[in-house]
Amino acid sequence: MAVGGNSVFRNVLPVPDLDRPHLTVYDAKDPEASHPPIEQIRPPAGAPNVLVVLIDDAGYGSSSVFGGPCETPNLEKIAGQGLRYTRFHTTALCSPTRAALLSGRNHHTVNMGGITEGATSAPGQTSLRPNTCAPVAETLRLNGYSTAQFGKCHEVPVWETSPVGPFDRWPHPGGGFEYFFGFLGGETSQYYPALYENVNPVEPSRTPEEGYTLNEDLADHAIAYIERQKSLTPDKPFFLYYAPGGTHAPHHVPAEWSDRYAGHFDEGWDAVREQTLARQKERGVVAADTVLTARPEGIAAWEDVDEAMKPVLARQMEVYAGYMEQTDHHIGRILDSLEDLGILDETLVIAIIGDNGASAEGTLQGTLNEMITLNGFGALETPERLAASIDELGTPASYNHYAVGWAHAMNTPFQWTKQVASHFGGTRNGTIVRWPAAIKASGEVRNQFHHVIDIAPTILEAAGIPEPTAVHGVTQKPYEGVSLAYTFDDGDADERHTTQYFEMVGNRGIYHNGWTAVTKHRTPWETGEEKLAAFDDDVWELYDTTVDWSQANNLAAEHPERLHELQRLWLIEAVKYNVLPLDDRFAERANPDLAGRPKLVDGTTQRLRGRMTRLTEESVLNIKNRSHAVTAQITVPEAGADGVVIAQGGLAGGWALYAHEGALSYCYNFFGIDHNIVRAESPLAPGDHLVRFEFDYDGGGLAKGGTVTLFVDGEAVGSGRVERTEPGRFSADETLDVGVDTGSPVSPDYTARGNTFTGAIAWAQIDTGELDPQHHAAEHELHLTVAFGTQ
Repeated sequence: MAVGGNSVFRNVLPVPDLDRPHLTVYDAKDPEASHPPIEQIRPPAGAPNVLVVLIDDAGYGSSSVFGGPCETPNLEKIAGQGLRYTRFHTTALCSPTRAALLSGRNHHTVNMGGITEGATSAPGQTSLRPNTCAPVAETLRLNGYSTAQFGKCHEVPVWETSPVGPFDRWPHPGGGFEYFFGFLGGETSQYYPALYENVNPVEPSRTPEEGYTLNEDLADHAIAYIERQKSLTPDKPFFLYYAPGGTHAPHHVPAEWSDRYAGHFDEGWDAVREQTLARQKERGVVAADTVLTARPEGIAAWEDVDEAMKPVLARQMEVYAGYMEQTDHHIGRILDSLEDLGILDETLVIAIIGDNGASAEGTLQGTLNEMITLNGFGALETPERLAASIDELGTPASYNHYAVGWAHAMNTPFQWTKQVASHFGGTRNGTIVRWPAAIKASGEVRNQFHHVIDIAPTILEAAGIPEPTAVHGVTQKPYEGVSLAYTFDDGDADERHTTQYFEMVGNRGIYHNGWTAVTKHRTPWETGEEKLAAFDDDVWELYDTTVDWSQANNLAAEHPERLHELQRLWLIEAVKYNVLPLDDRFAERANPDLAGRPKLVDGTTQRLRGRMTRLTEESVLNIKNRSHAVTAQITVPEAGADGVVIAQGGLAGGWALYAHEGALSYCYNFFGIDHNIVRAESPLAPGDHLVRFEFDYDGGGLAKGGTVTLFVDGEAVGSGRVERTEPGRFSADETLDVGVDTGSPVSPDYTARGNTFTGAIAWAQIDTGELDPQHHAAEHELHLTVAFGTQ
């Protein structure tokens, strides 16, 4: 293949530099002093721009393009000009799908058997992508593509998410993307996102009050990148990976979007499922004889739902639908920008509507703040409280998620939801491919079985680039996916991806030549320490999906021999791809000591310097469920103190030490339900001070209360009670900041984003060891000698 006119092989990357001819001419002005021009690496002629769109937590039956109730006109437009893939599959969970998509290998092969927050030391579960599995972005970059990622990552090992890296597994630079703008975690607020540009934390350009939403911001940055790239290097194609936070919880969207659906869901989730299936049959995205599967046990029939709850539940779905339509709108803006530049038809667009099925993590009744239920406090969200807060759904004041019944409906016509890798409700996601420059067919449906590991080989085949055998001197494992390209112009082609295993938290299945054998092990909305069956006691089901589109007719009793063959095949595939040992633990995997993964910080003391920001919960000492103290050395200006000294968390829960109207203050925010504020009676005097709070934990288990005491220069200045605390994460995206609160506000005492401390902060220190009030004064004298302004 040609690179800059030279014949080279691209299977070893980087492409080796070619020696230039050595001339013996002494003077460059000599006519003999002729050198060939410098040639840059470029992809083969005809290599397309590539845009991969991955929507988050959207089921097969959610978007209108696949018959769902959420209007997605931009996705419908490109589907009408391209191909709809009706049997495309993901892994049933966020991190694993993304790792598989970008590597072309199964999620256990690249050690992403679960989400990064649950990584263990077991093979297949470490969250550490092997250097034998270079991401497709790096392969494209080394072949002369411009590469950029926008939106959600959720692939960085949690102990590597701090400002000191390492950055080998961040999108930039280790993931092969020359530019990254987005967030690292599993979710983020649409109003107060924790954003990075490359490896640097950045703040949103506007406030929620000024109309800011992340969907718009991501599209703005993607469009600006495309325009910049095509202006400066028009001869280079780009690979742009666009993965918005929509439609993952929190379901945040301005009312102008959600109000469009007022009254649309008053008939309930059962009616929505029936209506969706009818539209799916009309559009040909399910078989004409598809059967609507039964509602899982535990999800109430709509007619049995308490009448007082129905308006709340309907509003939850209105908000979600508006959220999806807004997400589609901003995807449309990116497509419009390509059309304006005249390059849309020469761009290979792959849009995957969901990295898994719709999420059932919002409980059976939905939640105003999903962190309440994820921490085990679901009983606090009574129907009365939900009804009283209906107008907050979707707003910056909420961290909301819809009820399980809606998730099930968004996966129509299938059984189950996100996390359940056994059944298509967790793994089947509608996918669109559009590339008019090379695909003659348009507006057609493709029914061949495919999986997210097929995307990387599809891109390379379209670009005419071989799969690399070595990258940066490391021999590569072969891709495990199959390119979709054979289906582009042949809707009747025999499918080539004939076998695929599935596994997530013990839920497992196997597809082979049209048949599926599956077993559900764990129910996704049961988030506590549930007593689970032994793996060998799980009941397997058998489906012939060549005649049973939705896995509605269990044939296990009729064909026990075939079921046994497929169970054995699952085990063979599991051994081949590092799936074993199976791991259905939740609480243990959340604890790094039990899980066997590294911790960035250990011990009982951590010193943070002034103005350190965007520290994830894995980057700082854990102060939960124990006594602790936080001390800071500050300088108060003559005008007085105001703003945040140190804060962790935000609206969904957290704590802050700050100055309010000059007085030292502390707030413990319990899930946005209780704000426990302790305040000094007198304002801080100008000058240097050592400020401190001590939290004397009651003990006796998790989530207990405690007594908070404030100190200034060793003297107690205020005290108060916190009756209950959060035992687990404050949120998935809010961080710890020194000298500012970069996310949503912890305390109602301050609301504006930023809340920068008006004075100087030399350092802040977290202590979780034994607390001794007698050493405060001596500590004050010792640390006043430390230079102020240290960054």
